[in-house]
Amino acid sequence: MKVAMLISGGVDSSVALKLALDAGHEITAFYIKIWMEDKFSHLGKCPWEEDLAYVEKVCEKYKVPLEIIPLQKEYWQRVVKEAIEEVKAGRTPNPDMLCNERIKFGVFYDYVGKNFDKIASGHYAQVEAKDGQYYLKRAPDAIKDQTYFLAKLSQKQLARVMFPIGHLAKSEVRALAGKFDLPNKDRKDSQGICFLGKIKYRDWLREHLGEKQGDILNKKTGEKMGEHDGFWYYTIGQRKDIKLSGGPWYVIDKDIDKNVIYIGLQDEVEVESKNEFLVEDMNWIPEKPSFAPSYAEATAGKKATEGKNLKVKIRHGEKFYNCKVGYLEEGRLKIKMDKGDQGLAAGQYAVLYDGQYCLGGGKIII
Repeated sequence: MKVAMLISGGVDSSVALKLALDAGHEITAFYIKIWMEDKFSHLGKCPWEEDLAYVEKVCEKYKVPLEIIPLQKEYWQRVVKEAIEEVKAGRTPNPDMLCNERIKFGVFYDYVGKNFDKIASGHYAQVEAKDGQYYLKRAPDAIKDQTYFLAKLSQKQLARVMFPIGHLAKSEVRALAGKFDLPNKDRKDSQGICFLGKIKYRDWLREHLGEKQGDILNKKTGEKMGEHDGFWYYTIGQRKDIKLSGGPWYVIDKDIDKNVIYIGLQDEVEVESKNEFLVEDMNWIPEKPSFAPSYAEATAGKKATEGKNLKVKIRHGEKFYNCKVGYLEEGRLKIKMDKGDQGLAAGQYAVLYDGQYCLGGGKIII
């Protein structure tokens, strides 16, 4: 097939490119540039030039044509602006999830990808076609599995994507990078939000939202424990950056109208942890299932699926919770987990799973 390969300069997408070539596909590589150096260069250096240098070496090694696609404007309008608004409203956004849905497999397809049979990337995920529908399946590497970040993709998007390394573990990908003698075989994995590079998230927030002094209160006693520079620097369950004696302290709650952060100790966090929440804007893969009973029926003991158990992730990683799911008015879901989570925060995404298959995801409201 004629394949548009999204390549970032990291090991994963580079190995994916080589495997796609070995499978006989005609490859054109694309580097999507979303870093806005004119806006953020004073905050620090983004490694996009270093990334691109590795991309060029890999493409040169395999004689693959390379194109650079600047999507800074689109990224700002469709991802960053919403992320800023979410933070201002006291919620915890996930820009990487929006980037996959709206940029990598959204506007890139509209601009370029539509001229190809498939868009390939280095994601750890698998796509299965069955009975005319497409299913998103977890990667065997539980730590690296990225189906969580892909849970907002539509049937049309899944029909045109290809994940060449989705069936592999990270250790196998590293081994292949060595076997292929890739220029970036020893390069470390990137961390953090994709458009920030090495810029600290806190510095980026300060650039857009500034600082506003507020109180840090002990949730249990009401005692003032200290001061902070703005509620937007904190999320529920956070421990980092609370530099107060007598801890470790965790963020338990926020009052965005009063600009107050409430903190507590570990035992108080466990008491405050939640196991029930609502989900809106749910995207179903491959379609809205009929298995979920009403929430009243589910909590009365009726299984959420016909003989199956659902699981939910509320953040990227290995951790799943068993859960019951019910429908409410206006298409909202109500999810009840078997255990509470101390870091459950509005704005995060809840992603549902049935065994190895990702059913889709939506935004948490509390």
